[in-house]
Amino acid sequence: MKPKILLVDDEEVILKHLRSALVSEYSVFTASIEGDAMSIYEKERPPVVTLDLTLNPPDATDLGGMRLLEQILSEDPSTRVIVLTGHNDDSTALRAIRLGAFDYYTKPVRLDELKVMINRGVHLHRLLHKAQQVNQTLGNGFPGIVGTSAAMKELRRTIDRIAASDASVLIRGESGTGKEFVAHAIHLKSRRKANPFIVVNCAAIPENLLEGELFGRDAGPFIAVHTKQRGKLELAHTGTLFLDEIGELAPSLQVKLLRFLRDRKIERLGAIPPMTIDTRIIAASNRDLKRDVENHVFREDLYYSLNVVAIDLPPLRERKEDVVPLAQYFLQKFCQEYGKPPMALSAEVEGALLAHPWPGNIRELENLISRSVVLNSTAVLEPGDLGFVPEPSATDVNLKFAKKAIEMDFVNKALSRNHGVVSRAARELGISRVNLYELIEKYNIRLQEFKMLRATEKSQNKTREVS
Repeated sequence: MKPKILLVDDEEVILKHLRSALVSEYSVFTASIEGDAMSIYEKERPPVVTLDLTLNPPDATDLGGMRLLEQILSEDPSTRVIVLTGHNDDSTALRAIRLGAFDYYTKPVRLDELKVMINRGVHLHRLLHKAQQVNQTLGNGFPGIVGTSAAMKELRRTIDRIAASDASVLIRGESGTGKEFVAHAIHLKSRRKANPFIVVNCAAIPENLLEGELFGRDAGPFIAVHTKQRGKLELAHTGTLFLDEIGELAPSLQVKLLRFLRDRKIERLGAIPPMTIDTRIIAASNRDLKRDVENHVFREDLYYSLNVVAIDLPPLRERKEDVVPLAQYFLQKFCQEYGKPPMALSAEVEGALLAHPWPGNIRELENLISRSVVLNSTAVLEPGDLGFVPEPSATDVNLKFAKKAIEMDFVNKALSRNHGVVSRAARELGISRVNLYELIEKYNIRLQEFKMLRATEKSQNKTREVS
C-alpha cells in the first residue's frame, strides 16, 4: 500500500505539477485552503504534508500555513511537515522550525530534492510509529515495566502471582534497576490499587526524624510538637507502603517495624493506646541483607518477615535486549513531557546504547535520554547527540572546542560563498535546511550580514562600471 501525502498550496498549477510527479509512489491528496486541508488531514492522517505558508493570495502577510502547521502537529506531532514558501524569509523559517516543521524549502521546487525530503519524512514517520507501537505493547499492562527479555517476562508473571496477596515483599537489586517501579506495579495489580501508595526512602531521612515520619507523633506536654502528625504507615492505611533502602534502617526502628509486621499495630510517639493499621509493606535494598544479618547489622527476624516473597532485579547490563526498547520508551515520554516533536534513534545510536556498560542501570539511561531531548531538536538522534564520543586524551583537552570551531567555520564559509542563501549553503554542506537553521541559531550567526555584504559588493561593482 502506497504511503499517503497531503499537498497544500494556493496555486493549482503547483498542485497539479507535484501530484503528477508523486502519484506513482504515493496516494496523493491536495488542498488549496486551510479548512479543506485540515478536513483531509483529519480523515486520511498522511505521514507527510507539504505546506505552503501563504494560502491567502490577496494578503501575502496572512501566513495561514503557519496556523495549519500548528493545528496538524497538535493533532499528531509525528507528522512530518515540509514547509514550502516563495519568500526567502529567515525569521519565518526559524519560526516554522521551532513549531516543529520537518524541513523548510524555498520555491521554485526542484522535484529531485523534494522527493528526497519526502522519502526521509516517510521513513522517519515509520520509525516513530514503530517505536510508539513497541512502547504500547512493551509494558503489557505493567506501567513502567518495560522490556521483552526473559527476566522481564518472569518478573511480570511474579507480579501477577503475588499481587493478590498481602504478603510482604523484598525487592533486591543494584541502584537504578527500577525497584520502585516494580513496587508500584505490584500495588496497581492488587486489590489496594485505588488506595494510597506511599514511598519512604529510609536513607534520605535523618535517623532522629525517621521514627516520627514512619509512626507519627501525638501532641502533648512531653512531645515537642503542637499538632498531631500522622506517620506514613498510618497514611498508607488500606494501601501500600514502599520502604526503599530498608538496609539503612536504624536498629531501634527495625524493632518497631518488626512489631508492626507481627501485630499490625502502631503507636505514635506520645500516643496511647496503639492503633490497628491495614498497610501492606514492600521493601527494597541494594545491599546484601543476608550478609548484613550475618554481620549483625540487620535483624534476622525482620529480614525473614520482609522476605516472605523475594524479587531479584537484574542489572541492565545483563538484559541488553531491553536497552533499546527502554530508550525508545523514555524518548517518547520526554518528548511529550518537554513539548518536543517526536524523535527517533539512529541505528548508530542503538549500537552505542547496546555497547555501553550502564553502571547506573535504568536510571542512568533515563537521565541520558532526558538530557538528550532537552539539548537537541533533531528528528533523529545520533551518537554525538547522546554524548557517545571518545573521551579526549590529555593532549586533546580542547577537542570539543576544536570541533565546534571547525563546524562554525564550515557554516560561516558556506553562507559567505552563497551570500546568505540558506538552501544553497545547506546543499553545499550536505545537510538539510532545518539542520543548517539549527546551527545558525546555535552559533548566533547573523544571516543578514552575509546578505548585506552581497549588496555592498554589487553596489561597489556598479560604481566601478560607471567610473
